Amino acid sequence: MKNQITNAISDFFFEYETPRQVLVRNRRVGVVCRIIQLGVLAYIIGWVFIYEKGYQSTDIAVGSVFTKMKGVGYSSMNGTERIWDVADYVFPSQGDASFVVMTNYIITEGQKMGKCPELHGKHNCSSSADCEGGSFKRQMTGECVNETKTCQVLAWCPVEDDLVIPDPPMLMSAENYTLFIKNSVTFPLFGVSRSNLVEGIDAGYISKCLYHPESAPLCPIFRLGDIVKQSGFNFETIATVGGAIGIVVDWTCNFDVAVTHCKPKYTFHGLYGNPAETDKARASVGYNFRYAKHYMEDKIQKRTLLKVFGIRFDIIVQSLARKFDIIPTLTAIGSGVGIFGVATVVCDLVLLYLLPKRAFYKNMKFKYTDTHTQDPDSEAGSTETEVSKK
Repeated sequence: MKNQITNAISDFFFEYETPRQVLVRNRRVGVVCRIIQLGVLAYIIGWVFIYEKGYQSTDIAVGSVFTKMKGVGYSSMNGTERIWDVADYVFPSQGDASFVVMTNYIITEGQKMGKCPELHGKHNCSSSADCEGGSFKRQMTGECVNETKTCQVLAWCPVEDDLVIPDPPMLMSAENYTLFIKNSVTFPLFGVSRSNLVEGIDAGYISKCLYHPESAPLCPIFRLGDIVKQSGFNFETIATVGGAIGIVVDWTCNFDVAVTHCKPKYTFHGLYGNPAETDKARASVGYNFRYAKHYMEDKIQKRTLLKVFGIRFDIIVQSLARKFDIIPTLTAIGSGVGIFGVATVVCDLVLLYLLPKRAFYKNMKFKYTDTHTQDPDSEAGSTETEVSKK
C-alpha cells in the first residue's frame, strides 16, 4: 500500500501526459480547417482588436455643466412695448443643464380671485341647470350668466383666453440669443480631468468666437438660431408653439495618445417629435407651461398670468475613454485562442461522420482498450490489455 502511494505521488510530479495527434492528408478537410482558422483570425484582429479595441480598458466620466444665456428680447402688444432680459425669459434660473427659453407667450394681466363668466365656447349654458357645480374642470357656482350665455366660475378673473396663439411669435428676437456652456469631466480610472475650455480657448477667444461645426467646432458659445437649425427644426415654427432640443457634448478619448487630443464634440438633436411631420400628424403640439407674478393693489391680491411657449434645452454629456491595459489584452487573446478550437471540432465532424473513409479515420483517431482487473490483494495488482482495432 505504501509503495502504491509513493508511486502515485511520483507519477503525479514527474510524469507528463500529452494527447496523441493524427496527421490527416486530406485536401478538403485541410482547406475547411484553414478557412475557419482564417475567419477566426480575422474576427480577432478586425473585430476584437481594431473595432472593439479589446486591448484597452474603458472608463466613463463624471462631470458637471454650467450654462449662461445672453441677449435682450423685444415685444410689442396692443401698442405696449416691452424689453425682456435673461431674468424674464429663462426658466429656471440660469446655471442648470436643463432649462427653457421663452419664445412666445399669452399674458393675462390684473387677475384677482372672484366670480366671472367662463369663456365663450366653453361651458355654454341656457339656464343655471346647465351649470352644476363640480361637473367641469373649473369650480362652477351653479349660475348661468345671461350676457355671455356661459357658466359662472369661481376663479382668477378675468379668465385666461388662450384660444389664439400669437403667430408670428412674440419673441422672434430669441433667435439671436447666445448660450455659453461650460463643461468639466473627470475619468476616475485614469485620473484625467478635462474641460471644454481646452488648450487655445482663452478669454480673448471666447469674447469674439461663435460656434460653427467647421470653422469654430470648439467654441463654447452658441447662437440659438444655429442650434435650432442644426437640430432640424425651423426656428419660427418651434418658437411659436415650443419644443425640445438636446445638446450632446461627446467626450470620446484615447489616452494612448496625448491627453490634449481629448476634446469635446457638439451635436444637436430635436428631442420633441419629428420636424419632418406636419402639426396635424402629431397628437400633441408644442411645449408650454404657466407661471404667475403675484402683487398687491389696494390691499387686493392680484396676479399677472403668463402662458409661456418656449424651447427646452437639455445638455447631455456622453463620455468614453480608453487606454491600453495588459489584462483585457490577454483576455482577448486567450478568448481568440479558444475560438480556434472551433476549426478542430468542425474538421473532426467532417472526418468522422461525413467522409467516405470515416471508419478508417475513426480507428486512427481513437485507441480502444479492454481492462481486466485482477484480485486487489494479489501482488500484480491489475493488468490492462490493449487491443487496437485495425
